[in-house]
Amino acid sequence: MSLRDIFRNLRRDRDGAMVIETALVAPVLVLMSLGAYQVSGVIARQSELQSAASEGAAIALASAPDTSAKRTVLKNVMVASTGLSASQVTVTQAYRCDTDTAYVVSLHSCHDGDFASHFVRIHLSDTYTPTWTRFGIGSPINYNVTRYVMYKQSEVHN
Repeated sequence: MSLRDIFRNLRRDRDGAMVIETALVAPVLVLMSLGAYQVSGVIARQSELQSAASEGAAIALASAPDTSAKRTVLKNVMVASTGLSASQVTVTQAYRCDTDTAYVVSLHSCHDGDFASHFVRIHLSDTYTPTWTRFGIGSPINYNVTRYVMYKQSEVHN
């Protein structure tokens, strides 16, 4: 039997085709499903942080966080509801003077007679490390969710 006859017989024989096709396709399907699982984890964490920020905004609207003690309570609620550490959650005071769009950290930045909008700034930060980073693909994903909630307006008297 010549080499030509062997190749001709292999071309006609279909017995092992399914095994070879499965061996080629299965790893790709497994990688795609693992990737989809990881992407869903990324999206779920972002959604959790957005929901927590909304919860914090609702609490700030219900009870104005106009003292540092109230902002600390709000921060502790955010830490408990998200599972983040205290260093990953910040709750600070912010202001806007008259029609300015920029936030300032001190009411003294506003001029006498201006109307100041009082805000609480809720900032959540987290890092998610997908499995694929172990193989040198991509890098950890950093989340930064910030909400400003206005709870009061007043006239400035410096």
